[in-house]
Amino acid sequence: MLDLSRIRALCFDVDGTLADTDDHIVQRLASVLDALPWVSGRRAERLARQAVMAAETPVHLAYAKLDELGLDVPLFKLRERLKAIRARGKGPVDGRNPEAIDEVPHSMVAGVQEMIVTLARHFPMCTISTGSAPRVDRFLRHYGVREHFVEVIGAQTTRRMKPHPEPLCFGAAAMGVQPEECLMIGDTTIDIRTGIAAGAQTVGVLCGFGTEDELRKTGAKLVLRTTSDLLGVLRPSDDPLQKSASP
Repeated sequence: MLDLSRIRALCFDVDGTLADTDDHIVQRLASVLDALPWVSGRRAERLARQAVMAAETPVHLAYAKLDELGLDVPLFKLRERLKAIRARGKGPVDGRNPEAIDEVPHSMVAGVQEMIVTLARHFPMCTISTGSAPRVDRFLRHYGVREHFVEVIGAQTTRRMKPHPEPLCFGAAAMGVQPEECLMIGDTTIDIRTGIAAGAQTVGVLCGFGTEDELRKTGAKLVLRTTSDLLGVLRPSDDPLQKSASP
């Protein structure tokens, strides 16, 4: 059970929590599988989603191991250098910045935009991602909600990244609260582990990569169907849809 009296600030994961990243990846993989003669249509999409869900934990653990070994920074720099080289090779397209060609924002999870605006009246908020802070910043600005976040924390913002507690502690300091006064909201076990390691309470959401069983086993205090259901938990009087979610 959540202790609502402790919650003074909110920390959001991005991919699968605020951004509909999982559906984007599933669609891309399904389009590849659909070309196979024995896989097509709904079966391709089902297999793609199973593959993406299965890969979530190993991929995050690999990132965490690179971070632990101090190899994440050189890997990030190499990736950014390759992106810059590729962008220069493409040149401008229809007047757009070539560096932004591969940065088309993902869809925002349904209801999240309104939820952010409403919760920002009552809580300071930050985002904590293993992606780059500039990409997250562009995503939030695209949907007109960047102003509601005190801090955008990416893989290079702090020395360590999720599931280490340092990013959440950094965000708590920026918001002027203690880590244990934060609520960490995310769709993966990595997010839940991050919150627990920092002494924060945690909420898991099922609109991304994680399953209810693994989120609960990792220690999520509450698991919601989708991120926007959080409004009905924290501010039920401000929930226009009168969601039934409860702590």
